[in-house]
Amino acid sequence: MGETSVIHIEQKVYSIQDGNDVIVLTPAGRLDITTAWQFRLKLQECISKLSRHVVVNLGQVNFIDSSGLTSLVAGMRDADKVKGSFRICNVHPEAKLVFEVTMMDTVFEIFETEEDALEGVPRSLAPQS
Repeated sequence: MGETSVIHIEQKVYSIQDGNDVIVLTPAGRLDITTAWQFRLKLQECISKLSRHVVVNLGQVNFIDSSGLTSLVAGMRDADKVKGSFRICNVHPEAKLVFEVTMMDTVFEIFETEEDALEGVPRSLAPQS
C-alpha cells in the first residue's frame, strides 16, 4: 500500500563541439506512477542547474505509462522554455508501443542511438543555411 519505488537514473555529461554540455539521463526499470515524479524532479534539476540540452536514453525502461510520458513532456517543456533541446533515444521495444499508440512518437525527437541523439544537438543549434 502506497509503496514508492525508487528509480535508478544514470547521469552522464558530454561536451559537444559547439561548447555546449549535454546531459544524458538513463533511467532503469519502470517509468510509471510510482517513479515518474522522481524522474521529473531529476529532469528539472538537470535543466535548471546543469544544461538546457538533455538526452533521455530509454533503453533500460521496459515499462512506461501515462505518468512516465507526462514526466517526459514536462522535461521537454522545461528545455523549450530555456531554448534548449530535449531528445529521446534507444526506446525499449516494449515501451515503443506506448509512444506509438499515444502518438508521442510524433511529439518527441526520437533517435535510434545515444550517438545519433548527441550528434543531433549541434545541428539544431547551428544557424540554418
